[in-house]
Amino acid sequence: MRAIFLMGHRTRCAAAPIALALAYSMPASPSTAQDEPSYETTTIADGVYAFRWNFHNGFFVVAPEGVVVVDPISEDAARQMALEIRRVAPDARLRAIVYSHDHADHATGAAALRAALGTDAPVIAHEAAAPKIRERADAALPEPDVTYRDRLTLRSAGRTVELHFLGRSHSDNMTVVLVPEARVAFAVDFLSNDRVGFQELPDYHFPDFFETLPRVLELEFDTIVYGHGPPGDRASVERQIAYYTDLREAVEAALAEGLTEDEAAERIRLPEYADWSQYEAWLPGNVRGLYRWLASR
Repeated sequence: MRAIFLMGHRTRCAAAPIALALAYSMPASPSTAQDEPSYETTTIADGVYAFRWNFHNGFFVVAPEGVVVVDPISEDAARQMALEIRRVAPDARLRAIVYSHDHADHATGAAALRAALGTDAPVIAHEAAAPKIRERADAALPEPDVTYRDRLTLRSAGRTVELHFLGRSHSDNMTVVLVPEARVAFAVDFLSNDRVGFQELPDYHFPDFFETLPRVLELEFDTIVYGHGPPGDRASVERQIAYYTDLREAVEAALAEGLTEDEAAERIRLPEYADWSQYEAWLPGNVRGLYRWLASR
């Protein structure tokens, strides 16, 4: 096997070497039973997969010599993901588990994934995620063995997985994943494909959020898998940036007019995004989240 490199900026390592190798794609395997959780594995590129569990997406890069998983989602999801990994790469070992961020609805399940695949693969996350996870003391969500600050690269046998911290967004420890050879990225929660932000934008860090969004476009990808909903392309990121820009301008105008938070949430409409997912349900909450930040400045 070729030499393994773990490269990054200000990286703490407390685990065995991490390897990743060339992968092979297989057809997707959707669930069909109505009384079971809905899941599906979709081939995004050669050796690059999205795993959907109900309304959450995980991500994994597989190869005969190694698998890197991003976001096991939950213990049940992790066990099903392990079966999917075994289906597409029967002999591959789990090499690493990456948390996109510390939130439990995405990061839970690493222990179950390790057990199902019979390995003690290291967990990797941004350094700011570690204390939050440690404080929870949840056996289903083990704290990271390896942390990084700005960027971490996992490379072996012609396959590369890059972990990027682009700035605070939804959490202060969000990792965006890039598989450069496949030109595929994975981004969770702070971006999605033609969907408004989640409810009242909890744990969004402003103004950093607006600075982080365009940095995603500095990565070299053609396809981007999101933590919720269908994959997109570079244009889907540009549309998200446009949405949040328009939302901010509308809330700023409401504040300048002297509207209260309730009045702004009731009156602000962005009709050009009316066909987006969760527009009716979550747009008022998006207004409230931005209103509170802008009003507090």
